[in-house]
This record gives sequence, structure tokens and C-alpha cells, in this order.
Amino acid sequence: MFLIDDILLSPVKGLFWIGKKIDEIIQRELSDEGLIKEELMKLQLRFEIDEISEEEYNKQEKALLARLDAVRELKEGG
Repeated sequence: MFLIDDILLSPVKGLFWIGKKIDEIIQRELSDEGLIKEELMKLQLRFEIDEISEEEYNKQEKALLARLDAVRELKEGG
């Protein structure tokens, strides 16, 4: 019985494992200060070459800085 259960449940276990790995990658990217700083630099470059407006720049910068603050707070608290 256990062999049949393992065979039948293996696709579900595989999908669960893939989902878990994707979540780990997303969490790592969202909490990496270096990536957020890199995004800030790219944003500044886009603004400097007039690819985006000052309003859009300020909006995106505010969101990125909020993410950076949240990551730093998590690291200090944890």
C-alpha cells in the first residue's frame, strides 16, 4: 500500500517542493538589501536619462526606500 501511495502522491509532493523553492527565492530577493540598492541605482539612471518623469521617479523611489527600511527593521529585530 505504501508504495502505491508514494507513486500516486509523488506529483503532488513535487509541486509542493517547487512551490516551496519559488517562495524561498522570492523571500530572498525581497529581503536582499543589495538588490534593492541596485534597483534604486537603476531607477536613478532611468531618471537621469529622461526615461521616466520626476513624479514616477519619486513614486518608485519611495516604494523602494520603504522596502529597504522594512528589510533593515526585520534584520535588526531578528
